[in-house]
Amino acid sequence: MHEPICCSAHAALPTAVSSERAWKGEGELQDTSLAEVNSFSPSMPISPSSMINQYKFEDEPELRDLFITVDDPESHITAIETFITYRVVTKTSRGEFDSSEYEVRRRYQDFLWLKSKLEEAHPTLIIPPLPEKFIMKGMVERFNDEFIETRRKALHKFLNRIADHPTLTFNEDFKIFLTAQAWELSSHKKQGPGLLSRMGQTVRAVASSVRGGVKNRPEMFTEMNNYMETFSQKINVLDKIAHRIYKEEREYFNEMKEYGPIHTLWSASEEDIADSLKGVASCIDRCCKATEKRMAGLSENLLPILHEYVLYSEILMGVLRRRDQIQGELDSKIDALANKKTEKDLFSEEIGKLEDKVECANNALKADWDRWKQNMQYDMRSTFTNVAENNLRYYEECLATWESFLASQRVDLHVEEDSEDRP
Repeated sequence: MHEPICCSAHAALPTAVSSERAWKGEGELQDTSLAEVNSFSPSMPISPSSMINQYKFEDEPELRDLFITVDDPESHITAIETFITYRVVTKTSRGEFDSSEYEVRRRYQDFLWLKSKLEEAHPTLIIPPLPEKFIMKGMVERFNDEFIETRRKALHKFLNRIADHPTLTFNEDFKIFLTAQAWELSSHKKQGPGLLSRMGQTVRAVASSVRGGVKNRPEMFTEMNNYMETFSQKINVLDKIAHRIYKEEREYFNEMKEYGPIHTLWSASEEDIADSLKGVASCIDRCCKATEKRMAGLSENLLPILHEYVLYSEILMGVLRRRDQIQGELDSKIDALANKKTEKDLFSEEIGKLEDKVECANNALKADWDRWKQNMQYDMRSTFTNVAENNLRYYEECLATWESFLASQRVDLHVEEDSEDRP
């Protein structure tokens, strides 16, 4: 078999992020259940990229040399369309950049272009997801402040996940996206693959899907596929439940907002219990504010993370399909060689190249799979821990509010009883 040239770069993925093998044990792919997702032990290792994000330059300044911020959304209205652009600020100490700081403006379509270029250049790497065209549909309307802020956060996370990736961070299109002015980026976009090239890719993809399942798929990738099918089902269920909880919480909040003022109005016509009624109204108002804070926590932390991994599940299934397509090309060539008596030398050379391509694809996906799985476990654990802590604070705050009110009512009651006993 030919020596694979590109495999060495992909095989080095774990060592490029603080030796990921040191963070995880061997044989991590052997279970296809979601036990690891559902059991977050305190001893579970924290992903290297998350540690980098947490500490930045404070403890390990040499670990990170590329910082990206997405902010300052700006509306643009033309005769043809209305769209939003975001400021992308990049600070870096890398030698391949001509400057240490860049500031450009990008619209959503530019982010889509970058994602497609990364998928084209790295078909078996796990490209971070982008928010859909209308994220959180049904909850917010297009281009209102909440929608824009939700999308800005998602785009910020998208670029920083790429920046933290040991391979994607050095992609040339990524560098151009961060540094090129609008007209330069527009010019670069026109240099994409021609129509015939795109048609060829489409034909190969269709042909591969028509051939059916891959005959010689390694067991490891079958296990990955089974894991992702289970993961996809569970994360989609969690996403739906979380949205239902948020919806019910909002309905409860809206009702509570009306419930408090009713007691205040009632107190005006009940002089003997006016203070108690006002106290109830005050307690409801405080609980209402606590509920609003909890809702903000759900919409800012839980919902985006769950939905991001819904999108990740679709991306990973696509990556596994692309790996199978490469494997399928190799299998078809081997079958053709077995059926042909002539041109064996030509077929052998093509098979050698395809074997190298399959090995590169396998190595890239294996390394990226370990990295993604570890990050996913950390994100899930920290997200649900955060939700649990917020819920505890919420119930403690509401409980303390009502206990304080009840205690004050008992004191008043005792005072009244004492005054009645006196002659």
